[in-house]
Amino acid sequence: MDLRQYHQPGYVAGRSKAIMLLWWLVQAVVFPLTLHASHAPRRALLRLFGAKIGRQVMIRPTARFTYPWNVEIGDYSWVGDDVVFYSLAPIRVGQHCVISQKSYLCTGSHDILDRRFGLITAPIVIENGAWVAIDCFIAAGVRIGANAVIGARSSVFGDMPAQQVCFGSPCRPIRPRPAEPDRR
Repeated sequence: MDLRQYHQPGYVAGRSKAIMLLWWLVQAVVFPLTLHASHAPRRALLRLFGAKIGRQVMIRPTARFTYPWNVEIGDYSWVGDDVVFYSLAPIRVGQHCVISQKSYLCTGSHDILDRRFGLITAPIVIENGAWVAIDCFIAAGVRIGANAVIGARSSVFGDMPAQQVCFGSPCRPIRPRPAEPDRR
């Protein structure tokens, strides 16, 4: 590997460098100063920078978004403290999802066969009702099925099926997620 020759073949961030710098400044200064339980200002800031954020989404002030214009979060979903959306490519989170504390959604990597260490990106999709538990790593190109549970500290490098409890490193489906009746 020769990092002096590093390249990003064909990668476009989607906004100008000035907008990227403005977002990083807003995220570093304004985002963390919002009240912990006051989610509306954070939703508004993300929308201002191009994110598609649904109704009543809860986002903690320590969550981080590399490029919000590549992020879509469905209605009533939650994003916990210290979650990172490394959104070089699109990240789509469905409705009623939970992305728990310290989880890292990573849409970028590098080509290990390329001496120039070329950038590789791929989207992440988390379908409706899924729960990514605390401190999980979700790799580029992964799809997590509807109502799946990804157990704490799991590393997900491939698609996980719907309605399954999955965990481990590497993450694997373990058993069906039981469907409980609505207890309202």
